[in-house]
Amino acid sequence: MIEHAGRGLLCDIEGTTTSVAFVYDTLFPYARRRLRTFLAERAADMEVLAAIDTIAREAGVASFGRAGSIEAAQAVEREVLRRMDADDKSTGLKELQGLMWRAGYASGELRSHVYPDVRPAFAAWAERGADIRIYSSGSVQAQQLLFAHSEAGTLSGYLRGYYDTRIGPKRSSESYRRIVADMAMEAAAVLFFSDTPEELDAARAAGLATALVRRGEHTGPAGSPHPTIAHFGEVRLIQTAR
Repeated sequence: MIEHAGRGLLCDIEGTTTSVAFVYDTLFPYARRRLRTFLAERAADMEVLAAIDTIAREAGVASFGRAGSIEAAQAVEREVLRRMDADDKSTGLKELQGLMWRAGYASGELRSHVYPDVRPAFAAWAERGADIRIYSSGSVQAQQLLFAHSEAGTLSGYLRGYYDTRIGPKRSSESYRRIVADMAMEAAAVLFFSDTPEELDAARAAGLATALVRRGEHTGPAGSPHPTIAHFGEVRLIQTAR
């Protein structure tokens, strides 16, 4: 059991609120399958062009060619698939994936997974006045879509903010300092949940409280210095403010 005296709760997604398998076996393959058609159908959309421009900058090129051309679409597809194969966390890729997932959620093809304890915990924490936010390598848009279209129903109402890699890498202490500043809280008042010890190390170095979530999908090395939980029911808020 973890007792937290602050009101800030910051959650990772993969392996923490949502199965890693859902991300890797459902979301990523969906984006891969839809990529060519999506680029052909949405090549002129400003959001898509902005994501492609970001991908080009990250690749160190001015552009992939004349917008809307077959050659440009093929170049974008090759670069996106290369990054997907490498499990790249770059901002441009995450933005483009988020746009494809938005279409999938809107059509009903996608419905996101959350663990059974997530909704009850979010509801209980919110009732006690907690400020619950998300920090994931996936784009803010992808995060919002996931919690708006979950198998447990819409969870968006429990969440007050979302952060992605635009605020900084998840293994950088400076990212967590920026987040707590945005939350307008002392670092110690924020409890960060993650299944990745290196992220927790960075958060702890920034002064946050930490919780290692071990849900059985991948347990990692033994002997972590971070308090460990198997589900959110093992967290008790002992002081909150409305």
